[in-house]
Amino acid sequence: MENFGFIKVAAAIPAIEVANCKSNIVAIEQLIKKASAKGVQLLGFPELCITGYTCADLFHNQLLIAQAEKALANLIQQTAQLNIITIVGLPIRIQNQLFNCAVAFQKGQILGVVPKKHLPNYNEFYEKRWFASASDTTTSELLICGQKVPFGEHLLFESPQATFSIEICEDLWTPIPPSSIDALAGSHVIFNLSASNELIAKNSYLRDLIKQQSARCLAGYVYASAGFGESSTDLLFAGNGLIAENGTLLAENERFSLEEQLIVSEIDVERLQHDRQKNSTFMQGLAHTELDTHITTVPFELPKTELELTRSVYATPFVPTDERMSESCEEILNIQVNALATRLHHTHIKHVVLGISGGLDSTLALLVCARTCDKLGLSRQNIIGITMPGFGTTDRTYQNATQLVTNLGATLREISIKEACNQHFKDIAHDPTLHNVTYENTQARERTQILMDVANQCNGLVIGTGDLSELALGWATYNGDHMSMYAVNNSIPKTLVRYLVRYAASGETDKKAQATLLDILDTPVSPELLPADENGLISQKTEDLVGPYELHDFFLYYMLRYGFAPAKIFYLATKAFAQTYDDACIKKWLKVFLKRFFAQQFKRSCMPDGPKVGSVNLSPRGDWRMPSDASSELWLNDCD
Repeated sequence: MENFGFIKVAAAIPAIEVANCKSNIVAIEQLIKKASAKGVQLLGFPELCITGYTCADLFHNQLLIAQAEKALANLIQQTAQLNIITIVGLPIRIQNQLFNCAVAFQKGQILGVVPKKHLPNYNEFYEKRWFASASDTTTSELLICGQKVPFGEHLLFESPQATFSIEICEDLWTPIPPSSIDALAGSHVIFNLSASNELIAKNSYLRDLIKQQSARCLAGYVYASAGFGESSTDLLFAGNGLIAENGTLLAENERFSLEEQLIVSEIDVERLQHDRQKNSTFMQGLAHTELDTHITTVPFELPKTELELTRSVYATPFVPTDERMSESCEEILNIQVNALATRLHHTHIKHVVLGISGGLDSTLALLVCARTCDKLGLSRQNIIGITMPGFGTTDRTYQNATQLVTNLGATLREISIKEACNQHFKDIAHDPTLHNVTYENTQARERTQILMDVANQCNGLVIGTGDLSELALGWATYNGDHMSMYAVNNSIPKTLVRYLVRYAASGETDKKAQATLLDILDTPVSPELLPADENGLISQKTEDLVGPYELHDFFLYYMLRYGFAPAKIFYLATKAFAQTYDDACIKKWLKVFLKRFFAQQFKRSCMPDGPKVGSVNLSPRGDWRMPSDASSELWLNDCD
């Protein structure tokens, strides 16, 4: 059974009765069975859920403490036939002290007990009145429910597939939470058993805290907090169930519900492990921790489950989510603009030169140049936009190119490449009716020569227009459009280019320029190196030849950002594009991507300078160093 590194986790919020242990374990048992039926492997409940968090001085009553342990024993017995790992909270007396504890158990056996370390004793909290801290004991074993089990604040529950650990409520709110140490020791998933009351704006802060801790620890974080049934004498507990992974909230519940709740999602342990391995600074704090004396490893067997993802798999991982779209687009453009401004300032160059095709990439580069001139106080006339009609140029792209340059206030030059290319065909004895790679690349290299020479004339900088997707596929002519003096789009994938141009169009005040931008967005992607069809329309559509860019960008993201194998990328793609492409189509283009990615590395080894924008970049001076003669056999075999 292949689960591709995912484990299914859940946060459970039962409706409880304060101090009624017998009733509470019935509610807890029902949720355990419900979670097990859903294939959940690891399940966390709120803090002190067996007794209720708000028992107050009843915690000093011997009957309640004894009944809590008895209820735990009954719960473990009633669920002994289930493989699911469950974590519940209850008070446990050890010798002369009472501890606020989390108990992890599976198949009738207690795996370990984790006591709370940081006890809040301010404002509405009085936990030191009843409980001792984990720091106040040297006990490492505990006899409970007839079982002798590990006891301590840093227990790592370890299986071959994943390791998890536990902290309790206030532990998260401290400067150095126990989970920080646990993560350094190898914990992939942190469970937090909590009883956090509601206050104005507290929930927003809590959500940020959970996301930040999961990001800081490069971990999954499962948070379950007390809800309906806790005493409302002075406080209100609304029930919070949140699941986060490396800074991203995967799932959360409805607060203020009067019903029990189960919040389920999947943590990608393989993804987390990749980031820890790649992020060499992650383990540098190891020497300053207490790992050598405080960590206890507890083995367990992760239940097998049929993988069925409930978490979202976005089809366009490079594209910001809708709520952040405008903010992110503006930030991306600012990175491009400021990078180009820095290069112009450093070189004392006042002019930029770029080829304008009427396509998306050159449009984005032109928009960046216009913003850069505005930022530096230069006239937009210093932008020399050159349209270079060739054998495949259509009237639509020609008109869009010339109109856009004019509408943006740049300098337009038109230089046809037809005569020069025909002369070159004669020089190298190439039949111009033979529309092969020589025919196409001649045009791309002629255009690049023109741009370089015009830049020499005006002491300008040739701005590259190619994007990240083209670099990944090698969809560029070597020493043709592959080359420039500064490449502003080199880490912008094709799917993102489209959104950036659309964002710029939405904010464009010149209506003619806006109309042109919108028409460019509707134009098929093409290098226009082959003659137009009989109707004068584009005959050479890039995505018909190399495949859909949305698929290639998806493949690129998961291969480079997380180092996933093709089988896992394929699985994720079938989820993300279930309504768009069938499995055979996805596999076909995945193999094309892999073949081209490996074969075209030589072009990336000598790519021009340009700014890194997102988490994936192919610059040999930045994120990606790869031998040009690396074999693709392993990856193609995995794809098969």
